[in-house]
Amino acid sequence: MLKIGLTGGIGAGKSAAAQAFAELGALIVDSDKIAREVVEPGTPGLAALVETFGADILAKDGTLDRPKLAAKAFGDTESDGGGGPARSSTRSCIP
Repeated sequence: MLKIGLTGGIGAGKSAAAQAFAELGALIVDSDKIAREVVEPGTPGLAALVETFGADILAKDGTLDRPKLAAKAFGDTESDGGGGPARSSTRSCIP
């Protein structure tokens, strides 16, 4: 089986290319879609992130506030209690 990865910046045509491949019978695995599904409200993924980074990474409707998570996970603040980026915390919450 031939495996093809589509990469590129915003507006590069990844979705259009994926659609064209799908019309030809290709199985499409959309990692952006999967990444959003695993952190939907009620999922173990979102629960792990909240446990690691705190409930303030949630929007008012209970969904993940990605900019807030990014600020905690990759910012140069003390928000993770360690005085710097929380990359090790990010890795520790991945099952």
